[in-house]
Amino acid sequence: MSTPDAVTPGRAGHSTVRSLLRLWPYVRPVRTRLFSAAFVAVLASCTGLVFPLVLKWMVDGPVAEHDAAGIWLGALYLLLLGIAEAVLFGLRRWLVARPLSGVEADMRADLYRHLQRLPVAFHDRWASGQLLSRGTTDLMLVRQFLAFPLTFLLVNSVTILVGVMIMLAQEWTLGLVLLAPAVPLMVVCWLFERHYSLVARRAQDQVGDLTTVVEESVLGIRIIKGFGRHRSQALAFRELSRTLRGTELAKARLLAAILTVIVTLPELAIGAALVLGTVQVADGRLSAGTLVAFLSTALALRWPVESIGFLLAMSQEAATATERYFEVMDEQPESTGTSTVVARKGEGGLRFHGVQFRYPDAPADAPPVLDRIDLHIRPGESMALVGATGTGKTTLTALVPRLHEVTAGRITLDGEDITAMPREELRARVAVAFEEPTLFSAGVGENVLMGAPDTAGEADLDRALAVAQADFAHALPQGTQTQVGEQGLSLSGGQRQRLALARAVVGRPGFLVLDDPLSALDVHTEAAVEAALRRVLAETTALIVAHRPSTVLLADRVALLSGGRITAVGTHHELLRSNAEYAHLMSGDEEADR
Repeated sequence: MSTPDAVTPGRAGHSTVRSLLRLWPYVRPVRTRLFSAAFVAVLASCTGLVFPLVLKWMVDGPVAEHDAAGIWLGALYLLLLGIAEAVLFGLRRWLVARPLSGVEADMRADLYRHLQRLPVAFHDRWASGQLLSRGTTDLMLVRQFLAFPLTFLLVNSVTILVGVMIMLAQEWTLGLVLLAPAVPLMVVCWLFERHYSLVARRAQDQVGDLTTVVEESVLGIRIIKGFGRHRSQALAFRELSRTLRGTELAKARLLAAILTVIVTLPELAIGAALVLGTVQVADGRLSAGTLVAFLSTALALRWPVESIGFLLAMSQEAATATERYFEVMDEQPESTGTSTVVARKGEGGLRFHGVQFRYPDAPADAPPVLDRIDLHIRPGESMALVGATGTGKTTLTALVPRLHEVTAGRITLDGEDITAMPREELRARVAVAFEEPTLFSAGVGENVLMGAPDTAGEADLDRALAVAQADFAHALPQGTQTQVGEQGLSLSGGQRQRLALARAVVGRPGFLVLDDPLSALDVHTEAAVEAALRRVLAETTALIVAHRPSTVLLADRVALLSGGRITAVGTHHELLRSNAEYAHLMSGDEEADR
């Protein structure tokens, strides 16, 4: 459930650095501020290393000589260094805050734009919660990495290097004692990175699963309440939450383990250096000021060393979040097509030429959903598409606006192959209305005018509402400005379907594809809509999926789809007399009509 089968949640063959380097195109525009912030942070951190040198001067100088004025002067130096360090770290924060918010916003905008360009087959495969988590939680992790771990992995590395050089310069024997844990720490960090990356990826995928369950529960709340399934949904949510909790605890255990090692080994080394240094001071081989400075420097390096654990953890989470982000961005958008078929006389209207279709993820030996479809809808003609449930009627209609791509054959509009057209042009010429109407959290008018050019106005809106018998929109509290709410669930099914039909006809399209657009209407409203729709159909070329004779009678001719093929074409009455399968499909309603 976490990801499609094509996506491997593991990290085999992917290094943290290689994954994070893919962020460079987004970081490049703000690189100057980021580099400046890193330089300022390094300067601030190295300023902190001057404190031990001042302490050494104070202990070996003013303190040893009982010079009160010198002690106050040393205190002033320490105060000034502290203020400088604080100001520099504040400047670093100011430098990164605004540009990194912009990086996150740009990545989110690119993800949204890319999702709009991906084919329907992609959205059929991917759970919406996985996409939502990539655009929210994952990008937040990326921003946090750029703001803190990215800088401080560099800053702390430089600080440790400079600190070690200072300690070796002061007393190389004690410096070697403190360097003893270096190799074990590097091994532990390497092992931690390998294990933590897998657990971090698992946790992020599980967040996506949990997001999907929450979204489905909110959108399907009427079904859950209607069937009293709140307990089973709560149980499913609880199980996913428990699974995610277990994964987060696994992350915590790994982090606790590395922190234990990172804290313990340097502390043991500092203790050993303290004992050895004290002996050297007692023997007169080392000044007290040098020992104080040495130990102060060692203590100043505790934070850079101890932070390695959670900086690596945040880097790993950012790397897996980056991988998840680019898993979507690497998906191929809808192709633009380069076909150059020239229109030929007599090929006007909408025509299917030997069209075959199978879903991209279908087994290789599975029969095609549609096979050798040959169908010609003449200019200005309306054709009803009839067939049993599951024969591929909706799939056939989805091929016209290229929501799916044909596997073989071609489709032409007025003789021009649809793959030769830019998608924007194709979808401007072909309007669609689906059986399941989708409305957006916007005004009624905005939802309807989505199907029209930007120049459309109130007159076009009123005409479309009249055709779809959706004049109820004017009686809503704010008229056509009334917000319909998420999915339009504040309206009835019939109202939503009429608004979807209005959206399809508002732009006066040259080609109209309707997938059983009147299924949710009562008999009287259906008759009124059909009367108005006939006038629209007289001005366009239309393909209408129909299940009832009343809808079929809107069309000039009827095509019967059976077994993935067009098996008969004719008028409604011709097929009733000559085709037993068609007569059987229409028989239930025919009897009711009589």
